[in-house]
Amino acid sequence: MLLLIRQMLMNKEQILYEDKDIIVCHKPAGIATQTARIGQRDMVSEVSNYLGAPVKLVHRLDQPVEGILVFAKSQKAAGELGRQITSNQMEKYYYAVVAVNSEVNVPVLDEADSVQNKVGKIEFIEGKNEITLINYLYKDNKTNTSAVVTKDKNGAKRAELRYTLLDRSSVRNFVSESLIDFKDIDIALARIELLTGRHHQIRVQMSHAGMSLLGDYKYADERTKNLSELLGQKNVALCAYKLTFNHPITGKRMSFQKEPESEIFQNFSL
Repeated sequence: MLLLIRQMLMNKEQILYEDKDIIVCHKPAGIATQTARIGQRDMVSEVSNYLGAPVKLVHRLDQPVEGILVFAKSQKAAGELGRQITSNQMEKYYYAVVAVNSEVNVPVLDEADSVQNKVGKIEFIEGKNEITLINYLYKDNKTNTSAVVTKDKNGAKRAELRYTLLDRSSVRNFVSESLIDFKDIDIALARIELLTGRHHQIRVQMSHAGMSLLGDYKYADERTKNLSELLGQKNVALCAYKLTFNHPITGKRMSFQKEPESEIFQNFSL
C-alpha cells in the first residue's frame, strides 16, 4: 500500500537529492507547501507519504509558485537549516516573468549609485547588472496580504532583494491576437536573489517597482492581470530555481538548481 501511495503522489523526477538527514524536492505550481484543508494536496503530506515518515518543514513557497524546497528528516536538521535561514546563509534565487511599460526605462547602472523614490530605495551594484530593491513591508493577517509601507509603521519589516532583467521583448512576440491595448508593454525575464524572507515579498516589491509578475492576480496592476488572462497564465510566473545551503549535519556547502517547468518560461533562453 505504501509503495502504491509513493507511485501516485511523488514523481521520482521531483526529488533532486535525498540522504538520511534531508530531502530536496521540486514543488510544481498550484500545490501548497503545507495545508490543513482536507482533500487538498500539499508537499509536506506528499513527501511524508513518500518517505513513510513525517518530514520537518523548513521554508515555504506560495501555492501558485513552483520551485525547490528542502525538508528535514529530523528536528536537529530542521533547527540547523532554520538557523541558516535567519542568518542569511541559505541563498535563494528565482526566475520571474514580469510586465514592464515599454516607454519606461528600468534604472540602469550608469545612473547614480543610489536613488530614493516612490518605489523605495534602489541601489546599484558597480560592475554587475544587478539592482537592489529595499522596502518596508507590512503583513495584514486578516487579508493574508502584504504591502509596501513607511519604515515607521508599527509592524513594518525591512525587505531586500536583488534583480537583473535578463531578457525583454514586446508583448506582441508572445501572442498572435490583436494587442492594441497592450502595445506599450514589454514582457521581461528577471533573475532575483531574495535577501530577506518576507510574506509575498517578491510579488509585492516587484509590483510596487512597476514590474508586476504575470499570473499574479493578488498584487499585479489591472492591466497586467488582464494581460495574464489573455496569455492564459493561471499561476504566478515565479520559480525558485536555485537553492544553496550548508548540509545541516556535515556542513558541506550544497547547491541545487532546476529550470522552470511552467510554459511561460519556455519563451526565454535560461
